[in-house]
Amino acid sequence: MRSLYFDCFSGISGDMILGSLLDAGLHLEDLRDGLSELSLSGYELRAEKTMRRNLGGTSFFVDVSEVQPGDRGLRQIIDILEKSRLPQKIIEKSREIFTSLAETEAAIHSTTPDKIHFHEVGAIDSIVDIVGTLIGLDKLAIDEVHASPVNVGGGFVDCRHGTLPVPAPATIKLLEGVPVYSRGPEAELVTPTGAVLLKSLAKGFGPLPAQKVLFLGYGAGKADFPEWPNLLRVVIGEPGNAFQSDDISVINTTIDDMNPEHFEYLLEVLFEAGALDAYLTPIQAKKTRPGTLLTVLCEPADTVTLTSILFSESTTFGVRYHREARLKLERKIINASTDWGDVRVKIGTGGGDLLTVSPEFEDCRRVARASNVSLKRVYDAARDAAMRELEERI
Repeated sequence: MRSLYFDCFSGISGDMILGSLLDAGLHLEDLRDGLSELSLSGYELRAEKTMRRNLGGTSFFVDVSEVQPGDRGLRQIIDILEKSRLPQKIIEKSREIFTSLAETEAAIHSTTPDKIHFHEVGAIDSIVDIVGTLIGLDKLAIDEVHASPVNVGGGFVDCRHGTLPVPAPATIKLLEGVPVYSRGPEAELVTPTGAVLLKSLAKGFGPLPAQKVLFLGYGAGKADFPEWPNLLRVVIGEPGNAFQSDDISVINTTIDDMNPEHFEYLLEVLFEAGALDAYLTPIQAKKTRPGTLLTVLCEPADTVTLTSILFSESTTFGVRYHREARLKLERKIINASTDWGDVRVKIGTGGGDLLTVSPEFEDCRRVARASNVSLKRVYDAARDAAMRELEERI
């Protein structure tokens, strides 16, 4: 499995993404050939090697040679996509991305997506950036995308809607759930196109995952800052082991003055809010009091949300949190048919090997009670049925 990591220390934009992919090995002719499947004309693609603060990269340009139509709406862009000869998966993903842009603009301007005209985002270069990025990832055989936290810049930017704070309203809304920070020059480091591509493509955000590096690429931004190289770095690699890896947040708090009956409700609320796991450990707290260590595991983007629940639903006055690297099996769910009903079964694989087959307990309990058979019998039957189905697929 081949992965790509966006290192967004100087933000991200559509042209920086394509510049980085070209720098990492994507052929410009392959990009041209892919985009020729769209019914668009009057533009040329160009890439140039350049320097940013003594570090080399690739600048990507869309040179418009003919007058283009005015502002395009969502329906017009979807028509262009659906009439193209692009692979269906690229058409569907492009449609999803442009729809997300329209919904974001509509929310900001208190209207509906069908009434949104994209202005800058609907211009020919943005269509090229979005569709071209998907073509590039396909050509480079990228299976999944990860990214660092994103430097959004600061200051103000002039656009069609006037002078707006950085990040622009559309950009910051598109980045909801993405870890961001502001550092360096007062400039717009993240564009709406870059934001929507990052949010739509990245499976997770954090440090560079453990991997064997295959290719590196640097996509140059148009500005040249004195503070640092204005580049987007991409790292293309393969896992260094047979397992998937990512980062999670670990939240801990010690409680010694809470009604024990309330813990059950607290755990339920945490799981409903997205906790990956939550558990209680009996400890001896300060002043020799018996206490409880509450531990919550979650996606880094959910840290603040789950911490807010701990403050509102428990008696704690503070929490500790840190990030930990995690190795995990690739997981999928299949339905196994038993004599008493269907049961979902978790399948865990690593390096192509089947390592775990685990029926869902709640399904087994439901089927056992409904059919008046033992839980163990249902569990074993579901596991056997899942194994038979997997063997038939091989």
